[in-house]
Amino acid sequence: MSVVKINVLTVPAEQREVLEKRFASRAHAVENSDGFEWFELLRPVEGTDQYLVYTRWRDEASFQAWMEGPMKAAHQGGATEGDRPKPAASGATLWTFDVVQQAAPKNA
Repeated sequence: MSVVKINVLTVPAEQREVLEKRFASRAHAVENSDGFEWFELLRPVEGTDQYLVYTRWRDEASFQAWMEGPMKAAHQGGATEGDRPKPAASGATLWTFDVVQQAAPKNA
């Protein structure tokens, strides 16, 4: 089955809009990647300043290929170190999960 990657981003309140706009401006950047299955950006509602970036991949190799190619290019954007905007997140942790069970809604 699939592999899930959850990037946990610590985002100060004053940077939330910046983070969301950056993701919106890169919308569709991952969708054509081989092995990509799903993406969601989850905004915290209460009790935390951590956003979750959820992606699901066919396998680990597909994720790694995206990380080394399209993702790296999207984050570098051809800019030199001094030209890049300051990160919106103050910290990040990557979690990895194997999907062992899944369910979809039954047709009514």
